[in-house]
Amino acid sequence: MTISIPSGDTPGTRLATRLSFFIAGFGTACWAPLVPYVKTRLGVDEAGLGLLLLCLGVGSVVTMPAAGALSGRIGARAVILAGSLGLAVTLPLLAVAPTSAAIAVVLFAFGASIGAVDVGANVHAVEVQEAAGIPLMSNFHGLYSVGGLIGAAGMTGALWIGLAPSVAALAAAFILALAIVVASPRLLRTRAEDQTPLFVRPRGIVLLIGLLAFVMFLTEGAMLDWGAVFLTENKDFPASQAGIGYALFAGAMTIGRFTGDRFTRLVGARSMLLIGATLATIGLLKIILLPAPLSLIGFLFVGLGAANIVPLLFTQAGRQKVMPAGLAIAAMSMFGYAGVLLGPALVGFVGKAFGLPIAFGMLAAMVTVVAACSQRATQPA
Repeated sequence: MTISIPSGDTPGTRLATRLSFFIAGFGTACWAPLVPYVKTRLGVDEAGLGLLLLCLGVGSVVTMPAAGALSGRIGARAVILAGSLGLAVTLPLLAVAPTSAAIAVVLFAFGASIGAVDVGANVHAVEVQEAAGIPLMSNFHGLYSVGGLIGAAGMTGALWIGLAPSVAALAAAFILALAIVVASPRLLRTRAEDQTPLFVRPRGIVLLIGLLAFVMFLTEGAMLDWGAVFLTENKDFPASQAGIGYALFAGAMTIGRFTGDRFTRLVGARSMLLIGATLATIGLLKIILLPAPLSLIGFLFVGLGAANIVPLLFTQAGRQKVMPAGLAIAAMSMFGYAGVLLGPALVGFVGKAFGLPIAFGMLAAMVTVVAACSQRATQPA
């Protein structure tokens, strides 16, 4: 448990929280356009690159429990700043590290930084939202999406006009540093009221929330990794147009997050979770069943439906009393990251065995479970 100093809800603390999510989304997205350059520089094949990329995921997952515990002991501010500085330092190193071993180490540190910022930002967001007494989490998560869009587009544009990867990465690091400077004095300073344990096994409502987060992160990852493949192989879209599906999904999710808090205030968390999961389920079924180009409507439905589910789950993780809020948010983040890491492989396995329509139908069934659990997941614990 923490005591915030000063009051948790001010324009400054909201700005700092938004910048924390922006940093996480921007830093993560800036890495994606660098991947082909790293692959070429090191001369590794797809399997070798896959093993290197695994280091990023392992770094995040390993760090998240510690980030949750430290958020409870010394406050989310220190965790956010440490993770943000780690992103600013490691991103340029990814563009110049000369060997596979060096890249593996830097990717682990980069992933650890992402994990720290993710957990710290969500802990901080829960504190600010509770102080405000109104839903704010969806808007905060919307800045992650904005950061991702700006990071991916900015880095791609910089490389397109001929900037060296090292120069582009340094420019991105400068933006990260600027965001840190602006956010730092506005982040809540907290102190621990009691000693938060380093690890608590997820149980009860936290376990349920974590499993629901796993489903939603898995679904979001499937849209990214398999949406275009589904459109080309099952809806006869040309490869040059297959990215439209994910673009519609990402755009709808961004819009949904910036409007979600208002609707949550109107209908309540339980109804918002139920409506969102139902919309996402309908969207997945539309993707499977409707002919091209009408199947694209399904991507819009999935984006709008999924937009506010994860923010609502983070809110519930922060409010429950079964375990310390920081550790609960860390546990939920780990479940979610597991969904991102395992989801593409799971969809690929089912798709190879039974076809991608069956794999997407599996996703629809899993999201239906989220809708069925909406009342239990939003009950006070």
